Formats: sequence, C-alpha cells, structure tokens
Amino acid sequence: MTQGVVVKSTGSWYTVKTDDGRLLDCKVKGVFRLRGIRSTNPVAVGDRVHVTVRQDGSAYIKEVETRRNYIVRRASNLSKESHIIAANIDLAMLIITVEHPRTNLIFVDRFLATAEAYGVPASIVINKSDLYEGDVMEYALGIKHLYNTVGYATELVSAATNEGLDWVREQLRNKLTLFSGNSGVGKSSLINRLIPGLNLKTGELSVLHDMGMHTTTYSEMYPLPEGGYIIDTPGIKGFGTIDFDPATVAHYFPEIFAISHDCRFNNCTHRNEPGCAVLKALEKHYISESRYASYLSIIEDHEEGKYRTGY
Repeated sequence: MTQGVVVKSTGSWYTVKTDDGRLLDCKVKGVFRLRGIRSTNPVAVGDRVHVTVRQDGSAYIKEVETRRNYIVRRASNLSKESHIIAANIDLAMLIITVEHPRTNLIFVDRFLATAEAYGVPASIVINKSDLYEGDVMEYALGIKHLYNTVGYATELVSAATNEGLDWVREQLRNKLTLFSGNSGVGKSSLINRLIPGLNLKTGELSVLHDMGMHTTTYSEMYPLPEGGYIIDTPGIKGFGTIDFDPATVAHYFPEIFAISHDCRFNNCTHRNEPGCAVLKALEKHYISESRYASYLSIIEDHEEGKYRTGY
C-alpha cells in the first residue's frame, strides 16, 4: 500500500503524488464510491490517501485518511448532497470582483460562513482593481473595509498591473491555499502571475451576460516558487450551504456571534425576539445590512429545505 496526496481531480480519475515523489493516476474503487459517502466526489484535492498499485500498473485509491478540514458546498447534482472543493487546507482565498462580473455579497458570505464552519481560515482578494474608478472604486474600498473590519484579510489586487501581488504572496507563503470564486474573476490570470511559466488558460467574459466562462475544468494543486501550494478550482456560480443548523448559523458570522452574547434569550435567532442585541446593533449600523441579509438567507434556505440557486 502506497500513501500520498491527491494533487489533481478530474472527477473520473485522480493524480496522487506519493510520499516518495511519484505521480500516480488513480481510479476510485466502486465499493469505496458507494460506501455511504453522500458526495459527488468522495475524494478531493488535498486528501491524504492510501493507494494500491496492481501488477498491470493500474492504481486504485483504497482509503482516504481523516480530513483536518475541508470546504464543501451543496452540489448542483440533486441526487447527491455535497461537493467537496478541497481538503486539508491552510487558507481559503476567495477571489471576487466588484464589476466585470460583480460578485454577489451573499455568495461571499456563504463561502466565508462555510470556511468558519469547517475550520478553514479565509481571506479575500478583490481582483481587477485596475478597472475600477469613481463610484465603483468607492464600492470596492467599502467592501475591503467591511471584511477587514469583520476579521478577514482583504486587499485590492490586479493581475494586470501587479498591484497587491506582494500582499497575496505573503498570504500564501508556505501554505496550502484554495483559490475559489465565480467564473470570470481572474483566478487563472492571478495564478499565472504568481507562478511564472505555468500559463494556465484564461478566458474572456461573455459580452451578453458579463459573466465568466469556465476555463478551469478540474481541480489541481500547483507548487509556489516561494514555498507552499495553490489549489486551482473551476469557477462556481452559487454557493449552497450544507449541514448548517439554523440555531448555530450565527456562530459562523464572527461579528454577529460576538454581539449575540448580549441577547436576552440564549436561543435568540436575531429576527424578531425582544431584547435582541444583534437587531439593536443592526439599527446602529454596528453590523452591516449585507452581512445580516446573508445570515438570514442561510437560515431561510434550511427552513425551506432547499438551496435558492439565485445566489
């Protein structure tokens, strides 16, 4: 039995870098695939796995070691429950844009709440800063201020002009970092700047919809020159949360959770209860309306028993 780390996933096969430095293209055994794993992908990039190599050279993943953490979202395939984006990561770096295309803040907050829930530190890159001016730049700076204040390291960056790239490099140094975000936000362009010579394919925005078209079709891990690794993943449209108990959603919004200790009732849902410190803080603008709307959207999803694909 050989051990290693999954460094690439196409959905049908996986590349494992073994502890002795070999790269093995592996399949997942059918029995393993069906063993109570309610996921579109029972194995994810970043997983530590045990591999069996047969005499004919074919290799099979037989076991996935217990994950330290992971990022998961609701799968678009309705017959399954979840899609694991990456496992055993030190940082989740969410790449967003405020124009061309505009990233929905509910998407941002769902991603951050999931990172909190599964024990993954997160930071935010507001990419394409070279395109912003006037009111759009004011909005971008407001987003940066909001998330820095909440506790997420956030910076304006441009893959085109190199603005902010030193900040990004410092964030990534000696870490295994997941890059995630909507299609079209410039993940591939950013990675090409960070890893010279990699030359990932980049795409144009759809003129009709101002949305990105997929250029990354599978997840793959790349080594960084300064030490550490990036996991590049396909762009995602919506971010459906999963396995959230409505009573604990506030735990994954740090600023709401901190204030909730002052609520009159221990089981306060921060919607209409008397003596709710969170609603009082919202009135005084100590909590942002956009973050509070995101908090409510997650609770409502689970009360309705579905994921609203509009986000």
